[in-house]
Amino acid sequence: MSDFPVTALRSVEVTTPQLAGSVEFYSKVWGLDVAAEADGTVYLAATGSDFHVLELTSGEAASLRKISFRVRSHDDLQRLFARARQAGCEVISSPAPSSAPSGGTSFMVREAQGCAIEFVHGDRTKPARVIADRPERLAHVNINSADIEKLSAFYQETLGFRLSDRSKLMAFLCCNSDHHAVVLAEAPRNGLNHVAFLMPDLESVMRGSGRMVDHGYPIGWGVGRHGPGDNVFAYFVDPTGTVIEYTAEVLQIDDSYVAKGPGDWVWPPGRTDQWGIAPPKSEACKAAQLAVPFAAARA
Repeated sequence: MSDFPVTALRSVEVTTPQLAGSVEFYSKVWGLDVAAEADGTVYLAATGSDFHVLELTSGEAASLRKISFRVRSHDDLQRLFARARQAGCEVISSPAPSSAPSGGTSFMVREAQGCAIEFVHGDRTKPARVIADRPERLAHVNINSADIEKLSAFYQETLGFRLSDRSKLMAFLCCNSDHHAVVLAEAPRNGLNHVAFLMPDLESVMRGSGRMVDHGYPIGWGVGRHGPGDNVFAYFVDPTGTVIEYTAEVLQIDDSYVAKGPGDWVWPPGRTDQWGIAPPKSEACKAAQLAVPFAAARA
């Protein structure tokens, strides 16, 4: 397998103008648990081993404050920091013990298109459980980019990711056996497209989607099966306008997997997924996918 210094997508931090309401939504409806609260941020956990997968912080509007990745070793952390500085990233914080409840050693930089990225090693974990209908961990984060090729090169050359597939409008990047941990989507402005949460199986995606509908949150796109990554999906818009996805059955790959190009990912007219049964994406979902900017990240 490729020598990845980054081993996994760990968590994201988003701002919300309704902190209490967002905590209630993610804990009572989406299926996460409150893990900790510190310095005005609420940390929410899935059922897997990560201490948390989502940080909610008060803000004037929804925004992506940071993406957090787990790093293989302390030496890799130091090397990644040096590479990021060499690549011209803005340093938000240098490698040091993290003040977050999850602990570990971390640093944070801002890449050229504006996204703050945190890298952490030695953070706290917990025993993993599998609970039907509830998210296990993050599956991927999808980032809007006005220059996909430049950002894709940064992830590959500086951070050690590998391109797993390239469709007409998206680049899929992996850092472990999951087909993708980061997706870059062509867009008129840089920002967050959506965050995907991994469910235990297809049945859990369906039942989780039913729970969302029961609580008044319509499916924005899906249920269907994507092309690149072969994963099942159902998209929703959370109460403050962030697009979130339940997904399952993400394709597992190794170095023998050959990346396909835009010509390999073409559906017949009117089809938006492999199965051909997912209705077109809702206008509300499409608008929300372009509406969440990057925010200033705390040191």
